[in-house]
Amino acid sequence: MRIRLTLALLAAGLTGALVAPSVAAAAPAGPQPIIGGGTVSSAPWAAAVFANGSFTCSGTIIASRWVLTARHCLNGTMSVRVGSVNRTSGGVTSSVSATYSRSDLALLYLSTAINTSYVTLSSSYPPVGSTNSIYGWGMTCYSGCGASTTLKTASVQVTSTNVTDAAGGRAIRSTAINGNAWRGDSGGPQFYNGAQVGVASTADGVSIQNYGSVAYNRAWITSVSGV
Repeated sequence: MRIRLTLALLAAGLTGALVAPSVAAAAPAGPQPIIGGGTVSSAPWAAAVFANGSFTCSGTIIASRWVLTARHCLNGTMSVRVGSVNRTSGGVTSSVSATYSRSDLALLYLSTAINTSYVTLSSSYPPVGSTNSIYGWGMTCYSGCGASTTLKTASVQVTSTNVTDAAGGRAIRSTAINGNAWRGDSGGPQFYNGAQVGVASTADGVSIQNYGSVAYNRAWITSVSGV
C-alpha cells in the first residue's frame, strides 16, 4: 500500500498508504511517521510536502527551486516547508508552481528560491546487504496516531535493487533494522554513503519498504531540473 497520508483522513480510520509487495504505496491515508528509529535534530535539506494545505508527504530539496518527492503525493495545490525538522513551524515555506513526474517520483518547482543545504543525488544503486538511512514525518504507530511532528530516521538493510515502485518504475527494497517506513513517509529519502538513493513509495506496514530508485530516474531528474 502506498505510504502517503493526508492528515484530514486520519479521523476516518483509513489504513496505511506506502504500497505493499504487496507492499503498500505511500499514498494518502492517515499520517504515520517512521515506526521505530529516532528523531532528527537538524536536516536543512528536509522538505515537508503539503497538498491543499494539509501535510501529506515527506521530501527533499535538491536545488534552490526543486523538491523531490513521490508522484502519488501530487494532489491539488501543493506547497512545501523546507529546512525545519518540525513540519508545523520554522524553516522556509513556498508554494509550488509546477510539477513533473516519472515512475513514482515527482519534482516540484518552487515559486520561491530557497537557499539551504541541498541533498546529493546518487547515480548508482546501493549494494545489496548495505545499511541505509530513511527519513520522514510519517506515523509512529500502525493506527490511532497522527504524523510525527518531528522528522524521524531509521536504519534499513537493502535486500534488492530490482523491484518496482507504486508506478511500475525500478525500486530499492529494504527491511527494517531499527525502524520502518509507514504512512506520511511517502516521498521521503533513503540515503547511502551520504547520497540520496531512493524516494519512499510503498511498504507492507511491518518491515519491508520499496523506494523508487534515484539512479534509475537520474537522467530524467537532470533533464527536468538541471541537477
